Amino acid sequence: MKAGFEKIWEVVRMRSLRARIFLILILVGIIPTVIMEMVIVQTYEVKGVEQRTNMVQGQLKVLANHLVANEFLAGYNPNSPDKLESYKVIEAELDMLASLYEGRVMIIGPNYKVLLDTYNIAEGRTMIAEEVVKCFKGENLTNYDSEFGYIEMTTPIVSTTDDGDSTVQGVMLTSISDSTITSTLRSLNRNAMAFEIITIVLIVVFSFIVSGTLTSPFERITKAITEVKEGYSNEPISVTSYSETVHISDAFNQLQSRMKIIDDSRKEFVSNVSHELKTPLTSMKVLADSLISQPEAPAELYREFMEDIATEIDRENSIITDLLSLTKMDMSKQDLNITSVNIGDLAEIILKRLRPIARKKDVELILEETREIVADVDEVKMSLIMNNLVENAIKYNKEHGTVKVTLDADIQYFTFTVEDSGCGIPEDSLPHIYERFYRVDKSHSREIGGTGLGLAITRSAVLLHRGTITVSSQEDVGSIFTVKIPLNYVGG
Repeated sequence: MKAGFEKIWEVVRMRSLRARIFLILILVGIIPTVIMEMVIVQTYEVKGVEQRTNMVQGQLKVLANHLVANEFLAGYNPNSPDKLESYKVIEAELDMLASLYEGRVMIIGPNYKVLLDTYNIAEGRTMIAEEVVKCFKGENLTNYDSEFGYIEMTTPIVSTTDDGDSTVQGVMLTSISDSTITSTLRSLNRNAMAFEIITIVLIVVFSFIVSGTLTSPFERITKAITEVKEGYSNEPISVTSYSETVHISDAFNQLQSRMKIIDDSRKEFVSNVSHELKTPLTSMKVLADSLISQPEAPAELYREFMEDIATEIDRENSIITDLLSLTKMDMSKQDLNITSVNIGDLAEIILKRLRPIARKKDVELILEETREIVADVDEVKMSLIMNNLVENAIKYNKEHGTVKVTLDADIQYFTFTVEDSGCGIPEDSLPHIYERFYRVDKSHSREIGGTGLGLAITRSAVLLHRGTITVSSQEDVGSIFTVKIPLNYVGG
């Protein structure tokens, strides 16, 4: 029930992809339909008015010619016996035109006096209206008033002399009803409304189906991820409907694989830590039990066993110290104390500190600095990186061997390279050397006191500086470790 309410709330807030697609499809479908209906209705109205006006104007021009031919404006007198018959014909034509178009026609003479009105209201009055004045000047006007439902137009009564000169003798002011246009518009609006309703219903149904179809692959992905999250399945998901779903599926499968690797690494790390910490304790337990079982043991034996126990304690302490250092680096990146450090001077200090160890194995330490390098680094952690790499190069070197340290830089990075002439690293072991407690030769490593954490700590310190560490090695030839770190630290 709660999940259902949450889904409805997502739709209301438009956070649902399906709701957005649904709304977009509806808008894309309905808006053009409404616009098209409005354009069609308005176009018909304009065309209808134009056609009705042209039709009436054509008939009015014919009447205007009759008026000129019968000299209606020259001396109009409804009581004149000579013109009585022609006047009646003209009046009949005007009445018929006014009746046909449900309108009114007024004939206005040159002195703006109304000579004839089909409504028999304004005859004899003076009509000085703007449209009449403009028509006398040769400008025809048409005005459509949709609110009151009529079309008003002016038609000039023009006489032409034998010389071809035209004179506006009068004006026909006509008002006709738009009832035909209005009734047609009502019918058209009803049909358009019915069409709109049917179209909107179809668009809503279509949008609902299409939005569901388009988003169903994402719902399948969500369901598959939920099953993995709940522990019901650990199978890779595969939804190939769209390239986007393929990318999401691939990214999730890669994440799942990565999480499995991390989980396996965690289990292995716990197992290794348990083993590494238990080994010195077991040795101390054996030594202590041996002393307890020999109450009369000589002082020399006690001293020998106590020295062995002290060695194992030192080893235990070394493992715990390295673990704490590694854990601290994993937990936070805010412990870096970035300062400007002369890398060459720091390297000389490290080599000076390690020369006594190198002399015991007759290993020569060489420092080659191509230029002076000053970089923004954490001096303590940078010392740790240099110390671990150089110390490893000494410990795993051959007698009478060499360790060459090279410093170089460009405009963005400096490199710290440690090259030794030692036993090298097998190719199949190279991908694992940064794993915690991993040893290429476990027996030899224990002889020289390694904990298997040095390179893991070194790599973490390099990553904290946004740098990289690479290695190339060949068995019985030696190894080359290269650290590349930005000259200017950029946190993140």
